[in-house]
Amino acid sequence: MKKLGLSILSALVLASAVQAAPVRSNLAATENVETFITLETAGVAPGQTVWAALTQNIRPHWHTYWINPGDSGIPTEIKWTLPEGWKADAITWPAPSRFAIGPLVNFGYADQVHLLVPLTVPATATPGQSVTLDAKVDWLVCEDICIPESADLSINIPVVAGSAAPVEPDAAALFSQARASLPVPSPFPAILSPGDKTHRLTLSAPGLDRGKISDAFFFPHDYKVAASNEPQPLVINSQGLSLSLASGGPLPPAPITGVLTFTEELDGQKLHHAFAVAAAIGPASAAVPGEAEQTSWAMALLLALLGGAVLNLMPCVFPVLSMKALALMQHGPGHARQHGVAYTAGVLTCFAVVAGALLALRAGGAAIGWGFQLQDPLVVAILAYVMLLLGLSLSGVFTLGGSVMGVGQGLAGRDGLAGSFFTGVLATVVATPCTAPFMGTALGYAITQSWPVALSVFLALGLGMALPFLALSFSPALLRRLPRPGLWMERVKQALAFPLYASAAWLVWVLSIQAGPAALATVLAGMVVLAFAAWVYGQTRLSGGLGRTLGSVLALLAVGGAVAGATTAAPVAAPAPASGTDTAGSADYEPWSEARVAELRGQGKPVFVNFTAAWCVTCLVNERTSLSTDTVKQALKDKGVTYLKGDWTNRDATIARVLESHGRSGVPLYLLYLPGKLEPVILPQILTEGIVLDALSAT
Repeated sequence: MKKLGLSILSALVLASAVQAAPVRSNLAATENVETFITLETAGVAPGQTVWAALTQNIRPHWHTYWINPGDSGIPTEIKWTLPEGWKADAITWPAPSRFAIGPLVNFGYADQVHLLVPLTVPATATPGQSVTLDAKVDWLVCEDICIPESADLSINIPVVAGSAAPVEPDAAALFSQARASLPVPSPFPAILSPGDKTHRLTLSAPGLDRGKISDAFFFPHDYKVAASNEPQPLVINSQGLSLSLASGGPLPPAPITGVLTFTEELDGQKLHHAFAVAAAIGPASAAVPGEAEQTSWAMALLLALLGGAVLNLMPCVFPVLSMKALALMQHGPGHARQHGVAYTAGVLTCFAVVAGALLALRAGGAAIGWGFQLQDPLVVAILAYVMLLLGLSLSGVFTLGGSVMGVGQGLAGRDGLAGSFFTGVLATVVATPCTAPFMGTALGYAITQSWPVALSVFLALGLGMALPFLALSFSPALLRRLPRPGLWMERVKQALAFPLYASAAWLVWVLSIQAGPAALATVLAGMVVLAFAAWVYGQTRLSGGLGRTLGSVLALLAVGGAVAGATTAAPVAAPAPASGTDTAGSADYEPWSEARVAELRGQGKPVFVNFTAAWCVTCLVNERTSLSTDTVKQALKDKGVTYLKGDWTNRDATIARVLESHGRSGVPLYLLYLPGKLEPVILPQILTEGIVLDALSAT
């Protein structure tokens, strides 16, 4: 009896296990692939749509093929033999991978793949009956060689009463894994812009972090859209991402469908995404914005070196030329090399500090760019004070003794090495807000790289700026041509104070735009107090005893009061004025916004955009000489071009992202949008009237 009881119990357990097992076909095993079909439900109801999964376990290092197999191969095919009225739809394909075999690249699957197929049961199916589903599966499996294989699979399934058969619990894990491998519908609008040899796929996905997106690749369903074995350069900007696709042949009708895969780094982990993309056909492809960023480290260093050297010729540097000229005359040939090295060290130190602050703030999420220091009203106010004090010192109102060497006038006007060092520091602080030719590409490259690479590019930029002065200090032949020191140098020193006064006036004007009339009044009062402090110090410095002490204390209190006033008034930045930064006051323009650009372009109108700032002297010179002339204004009117101005005097995250999207980290930036062209024409950073007119002639 015990044996009989155990036998009955074993039979019941076995029957229960068989009944609970997923409904599967027979297993077909070749030398390279094991294949079987699983149904998601334990039965089917009349009129129900159920899912079947064709599973292939693939031999290691071998692969089967996607619907577009790439340069060679054949996609897996299922030929169903079904009862009358049943219907099998097309395979729902998982996201593929790439397999390089010599010069060829194939698209497909390795290790294991689940191909999902929806099966529709006719409403006339009879509950209580069992039906047989047959499938002949053909595939090509490859490593170094390719072998066509096939399998005949059969599966029995009961028809049950009701509206839908329940999901089989033991099959749930397999179908969950299968659906996880499917591309999800892309949430981003996509446009494919055709070209003769290269197409461009653009996804409107604002907010992507270019430093965290990698390995992007578009798998088109139609092989003619893109050559399988060609790279797809990725560009990410404030509007989204773009891929350049080497044409594989004539484009199929729209929409262009496929799968976009990429890797995203989040919280130290790498996540792999796959989006099902349906792209509309857009305007003909132009140069991809930001492709200049696809440059090498060595090229970025060279461009930075050249850009730094050209920076000496930019209007941004004019306010500090007096300090450099005075230093050159004061330091005779005997010590010129030491002072050249000290000046270069000051420039490099300041570049490193500014670049480090820029990279740290950007890493913290701040949308800022090159020249960000002059977007802070307090920094502008302090610089105005420094320029005023240096000018007063050169005018002879006061001089500093050796005990405070390296401060104030000692920072830029003394014979010591500290004077040359801080001349380089001040020159850099005032000169860096604008970008010179070659700088744009180098800076755009730098801010997307790791800290060591980025700092090396910024230091190359600083070396380029210091290089002319450094080369002159190491050239005995040129130094011998300098006039001998004499009393005339005192007159020259006093004359060179006036460019510094002009710098102070310019900085005060910038402050008035940034922080408004109240801050302007406070800082102007502070400048009067500073002038009084300098005069008191100059009058009492050579006095003895109590007079000298009282003079120094009074001067320090006055300086402290001026700085305190700037600290309380300057940080309160007012919105950018409606009048923008156009000092010419004659050019007609509208305030820039992304919405306004989109509206005008949607109407098929040409648009000229000027990104500028009050603290960018180059911008102001370009506006005065090249954008506000009667000839240019008439050309804009005749061509129907709408002139928009983006004011970056105060920090603006939206403008910062637009600058970055065009490979720039600072102003000026000039964009001309032409009808029918997806991307704008980028004009040079140094404009002439002729350059502007030539660009407008293309509209």
